[in-house]
Amino acid sequence: MAYHAVMTTHQLHTLHERSFEDYRFVYPVLSRRSRGISVGVNLNPDKVCNFDCIYCQVDRTSQSETQFVELDALVAELREVLAFVKSGEIYESSKFRETPAELRRFNDIAFSGDGEPTTYRNFDTIISTCADLKRELGLDDVKMVLITNASMFHRPHVERGLAILDANQGEIWAKLDAGTSEYYHKIERTSIPFERILKNITAAARVRPLVIQSLFMRVAGEGPSQRELVAYCDRLGEIVAAGGEIRLVQVYTVARRPAEDFVAPLADTDVDAIAQLVQERVGLPTAAFYGTSCP
Repeated sequence: MAYHAVMTTHQLHTLHERSFEDYRFVYPVLSRRSRGISVGVNLNPDKVCNFDCIYCQVDRTSQSETQFVELDALVAELREVLAFVKSGEIYESSKFRETPAELRRFNDIAFSGDGEPTTYRNFDTIISTCADLKRELGLDDVKMVLITNASMFHRPHVERGLAILDANQGEIWAKLDAGTSEYYHKIERTSIPFERILKNITAAARVRPLVIQSLFMRVAGEGPSQRELVAYCDRLGEIVAAGGEIRLVQVYTVARRPAEDFVAPLADTDVDAIAQLVQERVGLPTAAFYGTSCP
């Protein structure tokens, strides 16, 4: 049975700065899609990404002071932030003091950041190290979430990392923002073929259930066409027909200032309509997340 959950955007949901105190690699945020506190791990401090999404909120016009992941420093930061969140001290800080009671929960450690996390050459090592730390601190109920464009799933070091996630309360959120190659390249602006993304998502979903994250928006005032949305549903259906399991489809829109000024959020009713279309055509559970005006 499909269900349709919705989450409006709290003011704190728009504050996803990838910096906290003087830390360079780890940052806590109030995540609308996690419905609680998510501790981000930035494996791309150099801001390099193999996608150039038109809706990305990372400022690539300025160069980061940190160019490489320093594993020992990252682990030290993560240890401190995990203890800070676990103790509840985070809600005494100015940034998180106004967190609503229903969102005062520690949901996950999220591998995301300023680029595609699976491009990090020691991806499997960092996943293993973070899993060990989570276990050491007694955070068995805290998920490990990989937020990814699925472009690197076929690489051996990524396959190893995904297997480690599977064994440690892991969850994979794979990006799928299009139904056709034309629209995919328009939105993602990458040389990576759309077919590669679809193949990788399908292969990964055969091994474990995936969450599909799909961001739709208005581009130069126009939302995605009905033809594009039907094709998107068809791609989801093909993944399932090929033996892939999709646990949830997150349908969301722009919530923070995007890279391009011609990108704007969809209306709430448009987000709802896409989620409903997925339910009707594919029969998959959906969750809709609304945007903001992106001032």
